[in-house]
Amino acid sequence: MKNILAFLDALMRNNDREWFQTHKSEYVAAQAHFNDFAQKLIAEVGKFDDSVKDLTVADCTYRIYKDMRFSKYKIPYKTHMGAYLCPHGKKSGYAGYYFHLEPVDSEDYSFGNLLAAGLYNPTPSLAIAIRNRIFNEPNAFENALKAAEHYHWDDNDRLKKVPNGFPQDAVHAEFLKLKTFTIAAPLPDEIVLGPENKLLEYVVSIFREAKPCNDFINQVIESGCW
Repeated sequence: MKNILAFLDALMRNNDREWFQTHKSEYVAAQAHFNDFAQKLIAEVGKFDDSVKDLTVADCTYRIYKDMRFSKYKIPYKTHMGAYLCPHGKKSGYAGYYFHLEPVDSEDYSFGNLLAAGLYNPTPSLAIAIRNRIFNEPNAFENALKAAEHYHWDDNDRLKKVPNGFPQDAVHAEFLKLKTFTIAAPLPDEIVLGPENKLLEYVVSIFREAKPCNDFINQVIESGCW
């Protein structure tokens, strides 16, 4: 992963079209390396989660070109590479597994290297359906939480109060406030920069912990009751 992070770090400090065109061959090599790892990741995760085993790299990865129309930071290129493994591909709206590589920058608007799972920014009706399941099946939700032992829940995007329709003292009241249902785990530098087979093994083991959380959400989606 060193060449990928080296390219992204240089891009972070020279994020303009002229520099990118001059260094296009480095980008192509870094992207090919990332795609190769993503292909291996799909194969390994597919061994314990059938819902992603038939995905292609194109189903899971993203363009580096940035849509600046809706971005706070007016730069033309993303400074990360990511792969999102979920049923039917990255645009399907299902919960899945996310692998993210990104150097940390001095402006402090990067995420760094991380792993994540769950569902980001569901529609309001789906969010209500997920909350209903958390409320109605607290034991199943609790078991999913316990399985994801290396993760923490992202609670940055949440309501101030438990939404209407739920008691304020519900068992999982804090989770009922969530507007997005994602969990994240750190990806240590020594793992990322170490032997690639060890990185793959580590990522797969952490993703395996997240499967119950993804299943909990995806079963709501597949029910169609939202």
